[in-house]
Amino acid sequence: MKNLANNKKVSHEYFIMDTYECGIVLMGTEIKSVRLGKLAISDAYARIKNFELFLVNMHISKYEYGSIFNHEETRERKLLMGKRDIIRLSQKIKTDGLTLIPTKVYLKNSLCKVELALCKGKKQYDKRESNKEEDAKRRLEKVAKDYTG
Repeated sequence: MKNLANNKKVSHEYFIMDTYECGIVLMGTEIKSVRLGKLAISDAYARIKNFELFLVNMHISKYEYGSIFNHEETRERKLLMGKRDIIRLSQKIKTDGLTLIPTKVYLKNSLCKVELALCKGKKQYDKRESNKEEDAKRRLEKVAKDYTG
């Protein structure tokens, strides 16, 4: 499994409730750019439209050896997931006020996959609290390392 892109902001900005793996529909020049690692998912999100799942604002750079048939960089891309799962997700999103954010894009058995996280937004005080916890963990690890070494 080759990791192509990570969204590091997700764990800071959101509480992650659940994660899902789904495929993505790409054009020929898009998959070539993805394999070269020329993509960004920091501003991307997923939405459900007519019981289909779409990824919005995922940036895939144009393939430099492409011709006039090169792709648009930030078009909506369809995600592949079972219909029952999509219906279940749409009910969770509507009732609990959650969002779908991509956390990873990777190659699995030469196929491009996207890991979606079902997330709930953090408030400012939640972000400060999580920063304090991470800082405390780092300090404990440093003290333990100094103590043993």
